[in-house]
Amino acid sequence: MDSAYLHAFAKLLTRYSIYAKKGEQISVDGTSAAEPLIETVYDELLKVGAHPVVRMSPPTLTERFFTHAGDHHLADVAPWEKQFVKAMDGTLRIMSSTNTRALSSLSPEKQVRFAKSRRSIRRILLAKKWALTLFPTQAYAQDADMSLKDFEDFVIAANFLDHKDPVASWNKLEKQHRKWIAALKGSDQVRIVGEDTDLTMSIKDRTFISSVATHNVPSGEIFTGPVEASVDGYIRYDYPVCEGGREIDGIRLVFRKGRVVEASATKNEDYLLSMLDMDPGARRLGELGIGTNFGIQRFIKNILFDEKIGGTIHLALGESYPETGGVNKSALHWDMIKDLRRGGKLIVDGKVIQKNGTFTI
Repeated sequence: MDSAYLHAFAKLLTRYSIYAKKGEQISVDGTSAAEPLIETVYDELLKVGAHPVVRMSPPTLTERFFTHAGDHHLADVAPWEKQFVKAMDGTLRIMSSTNTRALSSLSPEKQVRFAKSRRSIRRILLAKKWALTLFPTQAYAQDADMSLKDFEDFVIAANFLDHKDPVASWNKLEKQHRKWIAALKGSDQVRIVGEDTDLTMSIKDRTFISSVATHNVPSGEIFTGPVEASVDGYIRYDYPVCEGGREIDGIRLVFRKGRVVEASATKNEDYLLSMLDMDPGARRLGELGIGTNFGIQRFIKNILFDEKIGGTIHLALGESYPETGGVNKSALHWDMIKDLRRGGKLIVDGKVIQKNGTFTI
């Protein structure tokens, strides 16, 4: 990545996304493939007076872990890690995979057990300052069907790093979010209509949250938690879920009284079903999100970007975000995308608020 954009990226992450302060201990996690960004973030954290704690590992360690881990590695969180996350004031995680399919041949059962054991750690981290971003690698570029240079340009644009003042641009989007959220306040019934889709749910007494690169980087969405038992109908998602080294495509779900009662996929259906059976909360919705980043217009097989595509909505199975009023608990949080730009509608209390991916409010 060009040096000027690299520095702009590091400043956005340290001064806006994680808003690091003097004396704070900030964990910076990533693989050695992200070394240029990790080094630049390290510099910026020192400049603001924070204490950077860098955990940079070889890209192959996750695969090695799931290959060799014993039962106790999967079922328990190491004591040192509990102390570590409690000691940190904030966490910055930089995704930087060099092989996004590295886990595809490994047992999903191991990944399920590990995810369950991480719930306590995840909740500690989410209660503090955190940010998640991505450093461009050849693996991500290949998934997106782009050259590395084109993918770098895509990441730069998605994060507004090509704007004169990226923070001002994120603040402008935040202002627009507040208008949409105000228009949705007090709403009850939501209906999502599209190809092979007619799904209803209640958002009564739930809160919409604005997301503008202070956690997910890039961001660009407003989201809430549906009333857990209110979801009814069916939905066919337009894009695959890319998770655990697998691509689960052609997903179709049927809900009754808030619970998934039928599930199918044209690719990796067994893996989908294993995730749905992870725990009781995995078959319920924890999030309704509306993508608002119109600087992202193509699917790249990475949910950090894909769920933000302007004109789409996403529904997450599993864990709710408590700040929305959602109460669903699960070790799973899987976002699945419906593209409303393809003749879809988002209807709230009988009023069309988005048609063909364009807001009408």
